[in-house]
Amino acid sequence: MNNKVYGYIRVSTQEQNIERQMIALLDAGMDTKDIYIDKQSGKNFKRPACERCE
Repeated sequence: MNNKVYGYIRVSTQEQNIERQMIALLDAGMDTKDIYIDKQSGKNFKRPACERCE
């Protein structure tokens, strides 16, 4: 059984900032190499970084 934990950040537009979500994940003990980020609209359910977490 794989108990690996990943962090996932998504913002809807390129102008939005990931900083607040990143800080929360780092404060929770996540390693930056285990955090994946998608910057794309909420209408698109194909999210490459999220799929890498599966």
